[in-house]
Amino acid sequence: MSGTEAGAVPRILALMGSGETAPTMAKVHRMLVGRAGPPPIPAVLLDTPYGFQENADELTARAADYFRENVGMPIEVATFRSTEADAVTRATALARIGAARYVFAGPGSPSYALSVWAGTGLTEALAAKLDRGGIVVFASAASLTLGAATVPVYEIYKVGEPPRWLPGLDLLGRIGLDVAVIPHYDNAEGGSHDTRFCYLGERRLERLEAELPPGRFVLGIDSHTALVLDLAAGTAAVHGVGGVTVRVAGRSERFPAGTTIPLAALRETAARLAGAEGAAAPAGAAVAASDPAPAARETASGSLPAEVDAFAAAFDAAEAAHDAPAAIAAVLGLEELLVAWSRDSAGGAAWDRGRDQLRALIVRLGSLAAAPDPEAAAVPGPIVELLIERRAAARAAKEWALGDRIRDALVAAGVDLHDTPAGTTWERRPAG
Repeated sequence: MSGTEAGAVPRILALMGSGETAPTMAKVHRMLVGRAGPPPIPAVLLDTPYGFQENADELTARAADYFRENVGMPIEVATFRSTEADAVTRATALARIGAARYVFAGPGSPSYALSVWAGTGLTEALAAKLDRGGIVVFASAASLTLGAATVPVYEIYKVGEPPRWLPGLDLLGRIGLDVAVIPHYDNAEGGSHDTRFCYLGERRLERLEAELPPGRFVLGIDSHTALVLDLAAGTAAVHGVGGVTVRVAGRSERFPAGTTIPLAALRETAARLAGAEGAAAPAGAAVAASDPAPAARETASGSLPAEVDAFAAAFDAAEAAHDAPAAIAAVLGLEELLVAWSRDSAGGAAWDRGRDQLRALIVRLGSLAAAPDPEAAAVPGPIVELLIERRAAARAAKEWALGDRIRDALVAAGVDLHDTPAGTTWERRPAG
């Protein structure tokens, strides 16, 4: 690809392992937007990877809200959801990509996206964008499509089909990287079973690696991590909370966040790992030595579970000390955290667990009010107000059981509630 003149829009291809609409990646988006030239910056969201989902409109709206509120940039939709899209829809999407300085695609199904994009000229449009100047950010499912080979994740992990490769867009091949991209590389959601390597686990990844032609390697990108390839500068930089791994036949080398290396170093590392085949330790041992330990992977795979645990621990400490203000602060902090993560389309399971933890802490807060410090004269007013607010939210969401549990806890603490058309009022029950 040709170089760009001084002052032109940079030629950047960024791959995100996950968390593309989570707070963890907002800083990376803002950094890239800051390099995209003077505002207003024409930016487009390519909605193909999740176009088959019934909630596609909701995912698009959440992504648009994220870019507006967390990144500080509006984003237009380049709608291209199915093979049934007419010629005008396809042409409009490609035209918007061509005019944009920032192109983003994210979660969904890589095999579905490839089936829709086949023969449409999308690869050429993205290559032209990177050649003439622009920033292309592909994350999660979309990042899987950028290599010469793609893993059909849904079919293997959810349906149980035999592991296999699909032909990818091979956009990375145009910049000299003959790779298979594996996002969610450090995934630890499986708990009792191995979900590393985008839910493949070690056994299935080894099987797939054996099918790669000589010279092709796995490029693994951890969750909530980005690999930023500056094509004009010839550099590869790792941002986020995890790392990027070059892997060949079970042997791997990891580049942690904060690393910047020459782009060519990725190929050179793969060649060195391939050349070490005869002297290398067994594949499983090599991976165990170079990959993070399970506990480290759980922390690196994203800050949401860790931050939820931190707020729960803070609540535990406040409860033990009967410190009502600190308990309230923990509950409010957890609620703010979940609001910040609510637009992360790929973090559903972790977000649901966080919501369950919030509900549990709300109920425990009621119990804390019901068993006040013997020296306290009454249930602290802020606890009552917070619980009434949470009860109203639960009732609005038709979570009647949670609403009743909150009310029962307040009644046990000597607080009577009065539901009126104007809202809920409360009063302390006289002692005795």
